[in-house]
Amino acid sequence: MSADLIEQVEQSEAQDDLANQSFLITGAHGFIGAWVVKRLLEMSARVVIFDKSDDAHRLRLIMDEDEISRVHLVTGDITEAESLTPIVEEYSVAHIIHLAGLQVPTCKADPRLGALVNVVGTINVFEAARRAGEQIKGIVYASSAAVFGRVDEERPMTERDEAQPTTHYGVFKRCNEGNARVYFLDHGVSSVGLRPLTVYGVGRDFGLTSDPTKAMKAAVVGRPFHIRFGGRTDFQYVADMADVFIRAATSSLTGAHVFNLHGETVSIADVVREIERVLPEARGLITFEDAPLAIPAEMDDTAIRAALGPLPATSLALGVRETIERFRELQREGRLDTSDLDQ
Repeated sequence: MSADLIEQVEQSEAQDDLANQSFLITGAHGFIGAWVVKRLLEMSARVVIFDKSDDAHRLRLIMDEDEISRVHLVTGDITEAESLTPIVEEYSVAHIIHLAGLQVPTCKADPRLGALVNVVGTINVFEAARRAGEQIKGIVYASSAAVFGRVDEERPMTERDEAQPTTHYGVFKRCNEGNARVYFLDHGVSSVGLRPLTVYGVGRDFGLTSDPTKAMKAAVVGRPFHIRFGGRTDFQYVADMADVFIRAATSSLTGAHVFNLHGETVSIADVVREIERVLPEARGLITFEDAPLAIPAEMDDTAIRAALGPLPATSLALGVRETIERFRELQREGRLDTSDLDQ
C-alpha cells in the first residue's frame, strides 16, 4: 500500500472516529481555536464554541459560511464559575479543548485580569469536567513554552527542565499545569497540557511572535515590515498544532500530562528567505531585530511522540507557501485585513 493511500485510510478512520462526537472549544474565535474548529468540522465532529466574543472573523479567514453555520456558538465569560457546566450538559460534550486566554502583552498590562482569565478560567473548565464525571473523555489545554523563561543553554528543552517563567503569562500557564495535576490527584480528572512556541499561519495577528506571520501578509501587499526579534525559534505551523490538540483531546491517556511541542527550529533570517522565495518581489521589504526571544529556541517533543505516536510536521517551506497563498486568495477576494500590520 502506498504512503498516500495509507494516509487517506488513516484520515478516513479518524473522521469516522470523531463523527458526531461533541467537542467544546473555549476561545475558538482565537487563532489556534479557529484552526481546531476547521479541522474538527472536516472530521464531521459536533463543535460547540464558547467565547466571550461573537466575532468570527478568524473563522472566516479559513472557512466558508456553510462550514461556520454548523458550529454551535455560546457567548459568555469564562471567569464566571457556572458558565460551562450547562453547556457541557446541554450539548453532551465529550471532549474539551481549552484555548481561552489572554496573551503576554495583556497579562503584562493587567496582571489581575490575566490571572482571572488564564487561571480562574482554567479552574472553571476543570470544575465543569469534574461535575460531568465520566461524560468527559478528555481535556486538553494550552500551556506555553513561556513557562521556561530565559535559558543560557542552547539545547532543546524537555519536560524535565525546570520552569522559570519571566512573565506573568508564563507564571499563569505554569500554575495551570499544577492545578491540572491536583485535579487528577483529587478527582481523577485526566488532562493534557500542550506547550506551543512560535505558531504561525493565517489568523495569527496579535503578540510578539505573530510578527513572522504579519511579515508574510506585508509581503503579499508589498509593504515593508520589521520583525521585532531575531535569532532562532521553534517555528510551528498552525494546522499541525490544531491536529495535535485534537489528537491529545481524543487520546486515552490517564493522568495529568504536560508536553512540549516542536515544529522546525529555524532562524528568522531563514523565514525571511522563504518569504522572498515565494514572493521574489518582496525582497528587501522584510527586516528583523538581532535580539532573540527571551524563551528557549527549541523544544524537545520526544515525550509527546512516545505518548501519541507520529505527529504532523509541515516543513517551513510548505507552511510559508500555504500561508502566503491563502493571504493572496483573501486579497483577491477583497477580504485581506491589514490593520494588524500597524500594531
